[in-house]
Amino acid sequence: MTPAEESKPAPSPIAAADRPPADMAAAAFFDVDNTLMRGASLFYLARGLHSRDYYPTREFLSAGWQQLKFRIGGAEDADGISQIRELGLAFIAGWEVDDLAELASEIFDEALATKIWPGTAALAQRHLDQGQRVWLVTAAPVEIAQLIADRLNLTGALGTIAETQDGRYTGRLVGDLMHGQAKAEAVRILAARENLDLSRCAAYSDSANDVPMLSLVGMPYAINPDRKLRRYARKNGWRIRDFRRARRAARAGLAAAAMAGAVGGAAAAAAALRRTALGRHHSPLGVPLRRRNSAWWKVR
Repeated sequence: MTPAEESKPAPSPIAAADRPPADMAAAAFFDVDNTLMRGASLFYLARGLHSRDYYPTREFLSAGWQQLKFRIGGAEDADGISQIRELGLAFIAGWEVDDLAELASEIFDEALATKIWPGTAALAQRHLDQGQRVWLVTAAPVEIAQLIADRLNLTGALGTIAETQDGRYTGRLVGDLMHGQAKAEAVRILAARENLDLSRCAAYSDSANDVPMLSLVGMPYAINPDRKLRRYARKNGWRIRDFRRARRAARAGLAAAAMAGAVGGAAAAAAALRRTALGRHHSPLGVPLRRRNSAWWKVR
């Protein structure tokens, strides 16, 4: 370990909190998946929807496989990201925005406390304590990103925008995925709007795909970095923080445990999907949720 390593109109992708900052020129930008929380946030949403009989088994298992590769390998896979995006967009097409928002809130309230990296959350809190604003910057839908930001009392979020029409998702994006260079452009636009001095700002990510965003700021951090980002951070003297514990044991045991769980979960999920075909569902809060009229909902 080197010395640098330390153990309507379309909605805006930027949502700001009401709390006035004391340091107007400095801010921090945090990636979400594998940086702020373990694994992929969209997988946790898919898992929660699946447990409520709203997400088809085959698509859930595909998302689970991508999550498994992400957790073990630590690196984002471009094909995997594209696959999850297409599955997600096809799934939400026709959903009412308010219905999905309510479900997402329930799911993340259940999962968030156990999935957040305490070390990363402490870094975000340190910026807040210094009177600086903190934004999440993620490829996840901006609604999900803002939900997480709200739960952690952060300033706001920048994320991917899903198109809506008449209060329902169309299954298309507004613009492109908030990923790679797009994150850097979004941060640059936000900095100009908020009069931020990027040389005084910090950015945190686990992925080499976020080097453009990390390179924008004066204080870049590699958090739980993939191999490519770790090498780049060492070469450029960036700070490295790795909050993962028992990595070797996890890599040895996670695959077997996940596969065993997937086999058992698939049988239970198939039975749940057969029940799903019988009619309407209600959320745990008793709010009726309409299933969209789509072949996706047929038992496979």
